[in-house]
Amino acid sequence: MDKIKVIGRQTLSGKIYISGSKNSVVSLLPASILSDECVIEKVPHISDVDNLEEILRYLNVKFSLESGVIHIDSRDMKNLPIIEEYSTKLRASYYFMGAMLGRFGKVEISFPGGCNIGARSFDFHLKGFEKLGAKVEVHDNLYIISADKLKGAEINLPFPSVGATVNILLAAVKATGVTIINNAAREPEIENLISFLTSMGAKIKGVNTDRLEIIGVSKLNGGHVVVIPDRIEAGTYILAGIMNGKDLEICNVNPNHLKSFFDVLDKMGALYKIDGDKVITNRSLNLKPVNIETAVYPGFPTDLQQPITTLLLGANGVSTVRETIYENRFQNTKYLNEMGAHIDILGDTIKVYGPTSLSGKFVRTSDLRAGAALVLAALSASGETTISDIKHLLRGYSDLIKKLTNVGAKIWLEDE
Repeated sequence: MDKIKVIGRQTLSGKIYISGSKNSVVSLLPASILSDECVIEKVPHISDVDNLEEILRYLNVKFSLESGVIHIDSRDMKNLPIIEEYSTKLRASYYFMGAMLGRFGKVEISFPGGCNIGARSFDFHLKGFEKLGAKVEVHDNLYIISADKLKGAEINLPFPSVGATVNILLAAVKATGVTIINNAAREPEIENLISFLTSMGAKIKGVNTDRLEIIGVSKLNGGHVVVIPDRIEAGTYILAGIMNGKDLEICNVNPNHLKSFFDVLDKMGALYKIDGDKVITNRSLNLKPVNIETAVYPGFPTDLQQPITTLLLGANGVSTVRETIYENRFQNTKYLNEMGAHIDILGDTIKVYGPTSLSGKFVRTSDLRAGAALVLAALSASGETTISDIKHLLRGYSDLIKKLTNVGAKIWLEDE
């Protein structure tokens, strides 16, 4: 596996264009099989997309991808078991559960993979399928979910899980009758998926609320959707600009998707300006410490918790971060401490002491967003940093090296 090398403390100036959302496209691609033909625009160049395409190819789905536009033809799709070779490469492979259940009435899939950041209970998905009339069987690591006929039901989620909301939506759009999802997730990525399903002919009410009403239809037609800008990628590069930028412009941003993030930056006194769909950033000194608590949307996103921790190292005082979504999402702190940080873990909370001067070291990415936090640290550290096990980073950041190199970073790939 390749590794990333970074020589830090370079001024970043120019423009970075944000790609389509990783968290959106991983549900849109499985959703596409509910219709015979679909078009998805602004598909990001990330390994999660490559792995989903591999599953589509295995299922005999034809597609072409050019300049970020994918045309999908699933008329000759086969309902094959999705074996571990494919399912364990990414967590989002489990969206084929809802999509294939909705299309065929049956799906067999091995337990999915993804980053090791917590338990991420799967039960909400399975109980939702059962409410719709499906039978769930588990044989070792293989899930067999089947239904003679899916029927609408009222489903109360104990937690507004994005994954469960997506999977139930995919299964319910062609079910008989009406399905209600209470306590549904409200993330922008859910809205993007609903827009796609609606373009196919699905009938869904309650978009942007925690109560979704799905009126089942017998058939879905060709769909079309444009992937929304990746709000987590945008937040990551905005942080890079606040730490090292000089009029660094982050373009193709939807600021409305990042309100809680900007609220924290305002409290810290960070230098940035929103101008339409771009954010202009500058290196910010004399930052104030803050207290952050992650929450489901529209709260502070857990996916930006690790990246913003790197920024907190530059604040004048002690900041705290409480993680309420995933119990194993402080794995970045070990390597930040090795680079010179002082971060204490206290249960579900970390204390971040600043200001801290970081030095380049050999570090390893434990998961996707931890990798982003380490890239930000490397860009700000003195000397050279080597980041290994970068497969996690490649899952979620499209053209990371190219984008940063174009604005003045000294960053490159090397073979192990």
